[in-house]
Amino acid sequence: MNKELLVKDQTNFQAIGEEISHELAAKMVKNHHDKHSLDKSCSYVIGKKIMEEILSQPGCIGLRFFDAYNESGEKTLVYVGIDAMGKSILEVTTVNSDGKIAVIKSIVGDQLLAPKPFHWSDI
Repeated sequence: MNKELLVKDQTNFQAIGEEISHELAAKMVKNHHDKHSLDKSCSYVIGKKIMEEILSQPGCIGLRFFDAYNESGEKTLVYVGIDAMGKSILEVTTVNSDGKIAVIKSIVGDQLLAPKPFHWSDI
């Protein structure tokens, strides 16, 4: 696939991603499955609550996912919000309970349903 097809406008991070058909999704997952061993073909489940919390932060227009290992050595993802420039949001400005402006650490997520091998037809 051509990189131009993957990201049409590299300056509009909010517009990255598009809906695809179920058939194309299954074909893409099968292509990955065919090229890699089963241990590299996994699916992940992340809850709506944490995604909404991250996306609701001021200036957040999308999510960035990082491959990671948790404290138990299990494969996971770490995910953070990104701003309109594509930078990870690591701090946010807020008003504290005293009515004063404060800069606090942003929300970063790391919990997900453990990755599990799957068959491409599961899509």
